[in-house]
Amino acid sequence: MPVSQRSVALVTLGCARNEVDSEELAGRLGAGGWALTDDPDDAEVVVVNTCGFIDAAKKDSIDTLLAAADTGRKVVAVGCLAERYGDQLAASLPEADAVLGFDSYADIAARLDDVAAGRPLPAHTPRDRRTLLPVAPAARRARTSDVAVPGHAWAPTAAVRSRLDDAPVAYLKLASGCDRRCTFCAIPSFRGAFVSRPPAEVLDEAKWLVATGARELVLVSENSTSYGKDLGDLRALEELLPQLADIDGVERIRVSYLQPAELRPGLLQAIAATPGVAPYFDLSFQHASTPVLRRMKRFGGTEAFLELLARARDLAPDLGARSNVIVGFPGETEDDLAELERFLSAARLDAIGVFGYSDEDGTEAAGFGDKIEADVVAERVERVSSLADELVAQRAEERIGTRIEVLVESVEPAGDPAAVGQLLGVGRAAHQGPDVDGVVRLVDGGTLLRGALVRAFVFAADGVDLVAHTDGAPW
Repeated sequence: MPVSQRSVALVTLGCARNEVDSEELAGRLGAGGWALTDDPDDAEVVVVNTCGFIDAAKKDSIDTLLAAADTGRKVVAVGCLAERYGDQLAASLPEADAVLGFDSYADIAARLDDVAAGRPLPAHTPRDRRTLLPVAPAARRARTSDVAVPGHAWAPTAAVRSRLDDAPVAYLKLASGCDRRCTFCAIPSFRGAFVSRPPAEVLDEAKWLVATGARELVLVSENSTSYGKDLGDLRALEELLPQLADIDGVERIRVSYLQPAELRPGLLQAIAATPGVAPYFDLSFQHASTPVLRRMKRFGGTEAFLELLARARDLAPDLGARSNVIVGFPGETEDDLAELERFLSAARLDAIGVFGYSDEDGTEAAGFGDKIEADVVAERVERVSSLADELVAQRAEERIGTRIEVLVESVEPAGDPAAVGQLLGVGRAAHQGPDVDGVVRLVDGGTLLRGALVRAFVFAADGVDLVAHTDGAPW
């Protein structure tokens, strides 16, 4: 197949934050004269925005880079794996024509010009990005412009961000980096210290996203509960949320990545009770046994977590709540695991992600001596995952008989209007985050419009998903 000159395909792996970074890369590439294509076979260069979080994600990133190289196209690795391993990745993966870190994002079009012309580029040399900014948040803000922080140089122009799809939901970055020192996590070392975006910049980008067709904005960061601390205002997010919800065209604001220990009463109130903000709590519990959490350098435990959920449900009884947990952490006992199961059974979460512990380069936990055998970790993952599947299905069944607001994300071709149970479209209710939670299948009723917010009545559940009928009337 002929290849278009100066054409590039972007392949994005990993989390929502990477999706925002890819749209920044797309904007800068377009402004630099590169034409974007959805099909790597039509591209001169394939840019893979990699994930470097856990072993499975690293393997997926490397496999994707190799598959892109097999097409005969030039291949460039960017993203977290490239930032984290840099020249080490380049040495072990000669199939990649370039391995670029975050410092290359601002002039990514010029770097691809070099790749297309066959000019060799030195591989990125990794650094501990926590050392690039001062420890004190106030001093950090003054220095932010000196450090490459993806997603923090936005202006209302496609030269800085270009949407890669026309979905009615879009991700909006609040901040980058993390100041926490969880013993299992390497993210701060390659994403850097926590840096908030100024509220005015977030609001401007939100308006731009709405102008491109977005109706739900999902606020993302490594830790949204820290937003504003480096700006000298710990109430910044609770003040920002009503302003975002008031933007014309916004149907729903959703906050993700909340740390339970930092969820202040004012922010809890703002998420649970602000009109236009989804009462949705994406809480990073990670475990519920206090001894395990302390070894993780985290706070809380079963009773504290249940009390937090109870306070939120006092404000919003039908709220959505989700979390991820790690099992098999070094030193985890059967009693610890039973405590986690007790918590999950009482928490009434809508979605639960279960991950098995594995050592991560450069983390404190990698040096712990009380490791659990891999086969035992796998057994515990299966055990807790089975419980989680049962619990989230039960929680979905509790929603049968309720009325919900559904953002329509896809619409089926028109069929027989008299057919009972005909699938009209798929969307998400306020308690369902995109990609990570369940969906609502809409049947019967009238015509649906993609991007509309409609009333629906839940009459069935299928695992974590809901089935509802609607008359299609806008909310």
